[in-house]
Amino acid sequence: MSIKSFLIGSPIETIKEKHERLSKTMGLAVFASDPLSSVAYGTEEILFALVVGGTAFLNYLIPIAVGIVILVGIVATSYYQTIHAYSSGGGAYIVAKDNLGTYPGLVAGAALLIDYVLTVTVSVSAGIAAVTSAFPTLMAHTVFLCLLSILFITIVNLRGVRETGKVFTLPVYIFIGSLLLLIGASLMKSFSLPQVQYSELKETTSNIFPVFIILKAFASGCATLTGIEAVSNGVKAFKAPEAKNAGVTLVWMAFMLAVLTIGIAYFSHYYGILPNQNETVLSQLARTIFSKGPIYYTIQFATALILILAANTSYSDFPRLSSIMANDRYLPRQLSNRGDKLVFSNGILILGILAALLLVLFRGETHLLIPLYAVGVFTAFTLSQIGMVKHWYKDRGKGWLKSAVINGVGGLVTGVVLVIIAVEKFTHGAWIILIAIPMLVYLTRKMHQHYLAVAEQLSLTSCITGENAYSHHSVIVPVSGVQQAVIGAIKYGKALSDDVTAVYVYIDPAETQKVKEKWDTLCMGVKLEILHSPYRSVTEPIIDYIESIREQYKDGIITVVLPEFVPTKWWHHLLHNQTALFLKGILLFKKGVVSTSVPFHLRK
Repeated sequence: MSIKSFLIGSPIETIKEKHERLSKTMGLAVFASDPLSSVAYGTEEILFALVVGGTAFLNYLIPIAVGIVILVGIVATSYYQTIHAYSSGGGAYIVAKDNLGTYPGLVAGAALLIDYVLTVTVSVSAGIAAVTSAFPTLMAHTVFLCLLSILFITIVNLRGVRETGKVFTLPVYIFIGSLLLLIGASLMKSFSLPQVQYSELKETTSNIFPVFIILKAFASGCATLTGIEAVSNGVKAFKAPEAKNAGVTLVWMAFMLAVLTIGIAYFSHYYGILPNQNETVLSQLARTIFSKGPIYYTIQFATALILILAANTSYSDFPRLSSIMANDRYLPRQLSNRGDKLVFSNGILILGILAALLLVLFRGETHLLIPLYAVGVFTAFTLSQIGMVKHWYKDRGKGWLKSAVINGVGGLVTGVVLVIIAVEKFTHGAWIILIAIPMLVYLTRKMHQHYLAVAEQLSLTSCITGENAYSHHSVIVPVSGVQQAVIGAIKYGKALSDDVTAVYVYIDPAETQKVKEKWDTLCMGVKLEILHSPYRSVTEPIIDYIESIREQYKDGIITVVLPEFVPTKWWHHLLHNQTALFLKGILLFKKGVVSTSVPFHLRK
C-alpha cells in the first residue's frame, strides 16, 4: 500500500468527483494532444509516400494537406453535433448502437479500442524518434525508451484526471507555441530566401500509376485526424455545462490542427525538405530555420514530449469507452470499476500492457506502425456520422434537416477515405486491423452471451426456497495429522453438522499409526476415515471420497472444512505444501460441494 500511495497518491472520495473534472484549457491538453501532435509526423508520412514516384510528386504535398484540413473541418463539425446530441459521452459506439443496431455499435467500439492501442504505440514511437533525431546515439535504445515512456504515462493517468491535466497542460502549450514560432520564423525567412524547386533536386523515376501514389500519400496523411473523436467520447470529463465546454474545446482543437498542418506542410515544401529515415521532417525544418541552437533543441524536446504525451488521449478514452461497453455487458465487468483516484484503473493498465507488447513486436518503428493506424478511427467516424443522420431523421426537431446534411456529408467523406486507406494500406499491414475488428466483435458477442446466461441462471424465478432444501449436510475434514489447526477445524465442523468425518490419506505406515493412536483421545468422537493411496497422491483419494458421499446423498450438501495455518511472513508460504489451496481450486467446480478454510495464525 505504501508503494501504491507513493505512485498514485491518496484515494479520492466519490463525493469529490465533480471537483476532478476538467476546464476547457486542461481538456484541450488531455483530449487534443493526439491530433495536435500528429502534425509532427503527418507531413512526413505524406512525403514518404510521394517520394516513391519521384521528386516531381512532392509538389502534391500542399493540395493533399489542404484536402486533409478540409476533412478536419468536416469531421469536427460532425462531432460538434454529436457532442450536443449525446452529451453523456460514448461517441461513435453509443451513436452507432442506438441508431444502427448492436453490430454496427460493436464494430465502432472495437475499431476505436484497437485504434486507441495503436495511438499509444505510434505516439510514443514517434516521440522517441524525435529524441533520437536530435541525439542519434540513443537510437539503439529506442524500445527501452518507448517502454519507459508508456510506464510514465500509465502511472500519471492512474493518479487521476485533474492531476493528469496538470502534468500535460504545460507541455501541450509549449509544443503549440514552439510550432507557431517555427511557422512564424519560416515565414520571415522566406522573404529573404527563394523557394527550393524540386526540379533542382535529384530526380527518380517510377512507372507506378500517379493517382495511386497520390491516394497513398493522402491515406498516410489522414493519420492527422486520429484523435478528433476523443472529445465526444469524454464529454463527462468536463466541468458543467459539459456539452458546451466539450464543443468549444473541439473547435479550438480543429482550428489549431488546421493551422499547424498547413503551416508545416507549406514550409516543408517551400524549403525543399525531403523525408529521411534518420531525421524527421520537423527536425529538418527546424534545423533549416534555426540551425542546431537552443530554439532547435527546444522544438525537438517539445515535439518529443507532446508526441509521447499524445498517448494520453487514448489513456483518457480507452478506459471510458471500455467501461461503457462493460456496463452494457460486452466487455469484462472489471473494466467498469473506478479505482482509488476515480479513474478506470483496470482499463488504463490493460491499455499500457497492450501498447507495450505492440511496441516490442514492431521494435518501436513509427513507419511500421503507421499503416495499421487510421483504419479503425475512420471506421468509427463513418458509422458515427451515418448513425447521426438516422438520429436526426428520427428526432425531426428544429433544424434537423441541416444537421442531417452535415452528418451525411461527413459520413460520405469519411467512408470514401476509409475505403482509400483500407485499399492503399492493405498490403502494408492494414489487413491486420481488418481482421482484428471482426475478431474483437466476435469476442464481445461471446462475452455478452455469457453474461446473459449468468443473469438468467441467477434469476430468482428458478430459485428453490424452503428450510429443507437440502436433505442432508455432510462435513468432511481432510487432515494431515493431529495438531492444533486440525482440532480447530473439527470444532468448526461439529458446529455445522452432526455428520462430521475426518479423512486421512495413507502414505507412510508409521505416520498413519501415530495418527490412529492420537485420534480417539483428542478428536472429540469424530470418525476418522483412512484413505489408501497406492500412487502417493493426496488430492485424488479425497476427491474420490467426496464423490462417493455425493452419490450417497444426492439431494444433500457437502462442506469440506480445510485446516490451514497462516505464517506471519509471505515467503514462509513457499516452505509448506499448498494442498488446501489445490483442493479449493478443484472443489470450486464440484456441484453440491462447499469448501471453507479454518485458519490457524502462527506467531513466528
